[in-house]
Amino acid sequence: MDGTYKAPPVVHPGDRLHSFPKLVPALTANVVIDPAVKVGETARGPGLNIIHMVGGSLKSEPDFPIKVDATLMGGYDFIRADPSGKQVRLDVHSVLKDVSGAHIAFHYSGYIVASPGFLAVAAGDPDAKSTDFGEAFTFCEFEAGEGPLRELEHGKYVASGRFIIQEGQKPIVEYKISKVVATF
Repeated sequence: MDGTYKAPPVVHPGDRLHSFPKLVPALTANVVIDPAVKVGETARGPGLNIIHMVGGSLKSEPDFPIKVDATLMGGYDFIRADPSGKQVRLDVHSVLKDVSGAHIAFHYSGYIVASPGFLAVAAGDPDAKSTDFGEAFTFCEFEAGEGPLRELEHGKYVASGRFIIQEGQKPIVEYKISKVVATF
């Protein structure tokens, strides 16, 4: 490099990169969980575990136009191990209540890398430690009744998650949720 600044290429409609979506920070979910209940092999396959979601919150990021400040009323995460043993698949259904009084159905599916850190948290191991972002990814959907939160239904959302372990408290799953938007 000769040290000369070169401006990045201008992307015009029709260019290949112009078609890719971008992510906008939208919400943060913090979900308090109990250890997994092992159901075992079922007609749908092996390795079903269920995690009870016992508390938590969903809050919008400061610049996100849809204002959410909700408390988790409850929910369950149906986790199935992949045949490879390298990851687990999530199927989550929960209900939240916003400070406005509105209820939100919060669903997400995705996967978590079956790392030793995740396996220790899921098993309720007393020596479990907090994990970093980058091993849990989800696709999130929201359902809300009439009112301003209904707008959540008109977006597509993805998230990256981690586990937070604090001494003497139940584990927390934290998800940073982004809205997928068009690039202009």
